[in-house]
Amino acid sequence: MNILCFAFGAPEILVICLIILLLFGGKKIPELMKGLGKGMKSFKEGMNGVDDKQEKSPADPDAGKTADSPVKE
Repeated sequence: MNILCFAFGAPEILVICLIILLLFGGKKIPELMKGLGKGMKSFKEGMNGVDDKQEKSPADPDAGKTADSPVKE
């Protein structure tokens, strides 16, 4: 499948923006973008949390423990 068939030029992007403006209206778009930004921020924070967990060595006995985890002795 040719990847270039999904490339958008300036006229296509302009048409898409006009359709979004007609569907949602000018007042609703900033709210949608704010929600999208919060979602992206949350996703990045979640991905950083996964990276942090993977970086801890398995030999570290405290690697998987949190403050709520029971301590086994």
